[in-house]
Amino acid sequence: MNLPQELIDFLPSRTPQAWVDQALAHPAELLIDHANCEKKAASTALNLMFRYVDKPDLLQKMSRLAREELRHFEQVTALMQRRGVTYRGLSASHYAQRLRQHVRTTEPGRLVDTLIIGAFIEARSCERFACLAPHLDEELGDFYRSLLKSEARHYRDYLSLARQYADGPIDQRIAEFAVIEAQAMVEDDSDFRFHSGTVIS
Repeated sequence: MNLPQELIDFLPSRTPQAWVDQALAHPAELLIDHANCEKKAASTALNLMFRYVDKPDLLQKMSRLAREELRHFEQVTALMQRRGVTYRGLSASHYAQRLRQHVRTTEPGRLVDTLIIGAFIEARSCERFACLAPHLDEELGDFYRSLLKSEARHYRDYLSLARQYADGPIDQRIAEFAVIEAQAMVEDDSDFRFHSGTVIS
């Protein structure tokens, strides 16, 4: 799968084959948690819109992002229905929490860190769709490939907003979160999720 080189370079590591194997072994959980991720992504965008009402560029990009994420949620749940997979609650993976616990508490650091994390989450999602697509049936593989363009754009939107609203260069901060993100990819998780690390069977 062809991913933008900038996105590949942004991520500190590639998804291990062990995660792909876990995903293929848990098809229902993959779809359910994918739906949950789309819903959470829309919620994050809306929360940013309510919190930062004085930032027009953020409002416009997050509004579009929220609409796209909710559309993806609808598409995933429709696909689940066709496959007889019932949507249900699942415990969240620890991935986002592992990143968000390092967010600064004062502005503009809080906003910048939140946007950097958003960029990592979207980039990792894009990379995982690309990892999975070749191993899936035609319908699901085509669907995941169709998401790559929008997910890559979401990553770029988050990153450009982070640079726009920072009070200085953010490359060092991105590098710090890259270390955290790489660690999150190898942390032990008890259950498979779309953003889980190493799953303990």
